[in-house]
Formats: sequence, structure tokens, C-alpha cells
Amino acid sequence: MKRVAECLAPWLQRCVPRSLFGRLALLLVVAVLASHVLALTLMFEFHLGPGPRPGGPPPGLALAQRGPPPASPWMEPDGEVWGAESGPPPHEGRGPHPTGLLIDIGVRLAALLLAAWIGARWLAEPIRRLVRAARALGDNIEGPPLPVDGTTECREASQVFNEMQARIRQQLADRDRFVAAVSHDLRTPLTRLRLRTESLEAEPLQRQFRQDIAEMEEMIRSTLDYLSGNAHAEPEVPLDVASLIDSMAEDLRDMGQSVQVAGTAAPLQAQVSALKRCIGNLVENAVRYGGSAEVSLHDEPAQLRIDVADRGPGLPEEELGKVLAPFYRVESSRNRNHGGVGLGLSIAHDIARRHGGQLLLRNREQGGLVASLVLPRVAVPA
Repeated sequence: MKRVAECLAPWLQRCVPRSLFGRLALLLVVAVLASHVLALTLMFEFHLGPGPRPGGPPPGLALAQRGPPPASPWMEPDGEVWGAESGPPPHEGRGPHPTGLLIDIGVRLAALLLAAWIGARWLAEPIRRLVRAARALGDNIEGPPLPVDGTTECREASQVFNEMQARIRQQLADRDRFVAAVSHDLRTPLTRLRLRTESLEAEPLQRQFRQDIAEMEEMIRSTLDYLSGNAHAEPEVPLDVASLIDSMAEDLRDMGQSVQVAGTAAPLQAQVSALKRCIGNLVENAVRYGGSAEVSLHDEPAQLRIDVADRGPGLPEEELGKVLAPFYRVESSRNRNHGGVGLGLSIAHDIARRHGGQLLLRNREQGGLVASLVLPRVAVPA
């Protein structure tokens, strides 16, 4: 039986129409024929064919009352001829059975509804597959291309989607080459400037040059790291987030910064370098604008929330969503000591989304800003 099915599969596949209209028309034809056969089978099975008319005599009694059939189909026994005005003799006692009529209508209606449901799922499956592929494209641009099959319209959509994915891959490859070239070209003159700064005799001037070079290197590093997106290729491993934050806070306290940590959390499946940078950006922003950072961990079965709070001036409500955009800075922070490049929160927001989480900002009632990093939990292997 299996071999017969394998032999018939290519032939059946060739017989199926290639367009959406053709498949829908085929499905309706099959449904109408199947409903017709099923309705007739039920009517004959339950003897619900034409029966005596309501109020009329049974067929046998009507025939006995009429007597033997006439010699001619148009001649009565007494010689009276049926005229064209009266038409052929009526078939007394015959008529459609009401129960059979209801069964016929019900079976046909049920068959059409079933065909509509099957047709909707059959024709919508390629669209659902395209939707799943589009969602997965944002998480993994290197995923396999869509199979080009199905109806003519679905094959065209799959082919266009695969071409779009290939163009995006090519653009990302060009961007990586551009970032590598710019990184080399920009760091080389900065290295020469640093060497020439050492030859300056005036210590205040030398210190100012070092500060400017350090700021330029930080700007270049932040911009290139954001453009390169290296965290995409980093594997996810079980990470002790509480220990990571304690270690980062201890390093900042050794540098004279005020950082407090509260709460514990179970290991989380995450990208180590990316998550470390995300939390580091949030803590550095809190220290830079608020003078101190208060980190609290809230572990839940479905997610882990990390709150980083400061006691600074906070942000206007209309700016809370805008500061997550790349290269965006609030006007009041555009100065050398606090302005930065406008990429810290944007990079943290991008890393949170890559982990399937989100970064939320809100103002504290007692003053300051709270950055909440929400990360979903997945099964961590033992």
C-alpha cells in the first residue's frame, strides 16, 4: 500500500492546480459531488425517496381506482382523448418526502462548510509559513531560505522573500567590511597622536590631549561596536547574573564609584559579553548622570528583572522612549562631561531585544531614573 501511494503521489501532485483559484474550484467541485452522492445514499438507505402526497391516496389504491391502463397513452377507456390543454395524466399520489429534502439540504450545506474550512487551512498554510519565516528573520538572518513550492502565488512570494534575505545578507557583509576598514583607518592616526602627546613638555596640555584622545577612542569604539553587531554570533551559555553584577560593582567601587547591589538570581541562559556590556552601560549611565547606581535583582519563574536606579534629575516623560534610539541625546546633556555619544542606552536596548527581552525606562517618584532590564527565562541545562 505504501509503494502504491508513493507511485501515485507524483501523479496526484501534477493533477492539483497551481493557482489559488484552481485549487479552490477543485475543492468546491469535489465537495458538491461528494455531498450529492452522500445525500442520495442516505435517502435510499432510509427509503426517503418520493412518496405519497400529503392527503392523497397511496400509489396502489390510486392505481386500483383508475383501473387498467388505456390502450393508448392518449385515450381513455371511454374513448375520451386527453387534449393539449389538460396535458398528460397526473401522477397521483407521488411527491417529494419532506425528511429526505431536509437531509439533502443539510448534507450539502455541511459538505460546503467543511470544504470551506479545509480550503481556508489548505490555502493559508503557505502564508502562515511565510509569516513564521519573516518573524525568524529578525532573530537569525542566516536562517535557511524558504522552500519554493505550493501555488503560483506562494512560490512567487517565497522567491521574493529569499531574494530579500540574500540582499540583507549582502548588505550586512558589506557593512562588516566597512567597519573593519574604518576601525583600522581611524585607530592608526589616534595612535600617532598619542605617541606625539608624550613628547609635549607641558603637563596640563599633555593631560588635555590625553583626555581628548580617550574621548575620541571611546566614541569610535562605541560607534564601531554598534555598527558591527558582534553579539549576534556569540553563543548563549548558563550565566550567573548575580555574580557578574557583583564583580562589576566591585570594580567600579575600586575606582571610587558608588554602586550598590541587592537581590539574587538563578543562572540565566544568555550571551556573556553582550549582557555584561548591556548591564555595564546602564550602570555607567546611572553613575554618570546620578552620581551613584542602585542595582536590584528580581527573580521570577518566567523572567529576570534587573533594575538600575540613580538619584539624578531623571528625564522628561516625552524623552523616555526617544533616548533608546541610536545617537540620540537630550539637549541638556550635550556637554563634554555627560553627553557621551548617545549609544549607551541604544546598545543596551538592542542587546535586550536579542535576548528576547526589553529595556524599560521610568522616573522615580523620589527623583532619578530607573532602567529595568527584563529578560525571559529559558531552560538552563544542568
